Amino acid sequence: MDLTLQKPGDHLFIRAVSEQGIQVQEQWYQGPLIISADQLITDWPASDFDSLNAALLRPVLELQVDVVLIGTGDRQRFLSPELSMGFYQRGQGVEVMTTQAACRTFNVLVSEERRVAAALLPVSA
Repeated sequence: MDLTLQKPGDHLFIRAVSEQGIQVQEQWYQGPLIISADQLITDWPASDFDSLNAALLRPVLELQVDVVLIGTGDRQRFLSPELSMGFYQRGQGVEVMTTQAACRTFNVLVSEERRVAAALLPVSA
């Protein structure tokens, strides 16, 4: 699914997402990643949704953004109340959705200059 054909501003953006991976700018990534307007973490060691825990979510918590999107792969899942509370205690909103929806939402929010980050599992996860 192509999301955008042009660069919408001076920030990172997601161009496409599919079973092949996630395209950030011109580069394709097959594994899980964390993205904000100005940072890309491609060595995020999350293997699948069930592996998510407080330690794995720490890198996205530390980005000091207002909203965190979590892309759960090809189907929507929900964080445990304990994991959600970690975001709320820091004053960060958290939204959990499929990875494709999280990619689209990330692009919209970052283009509006919102302080947003997305922790994205591959669509095939």
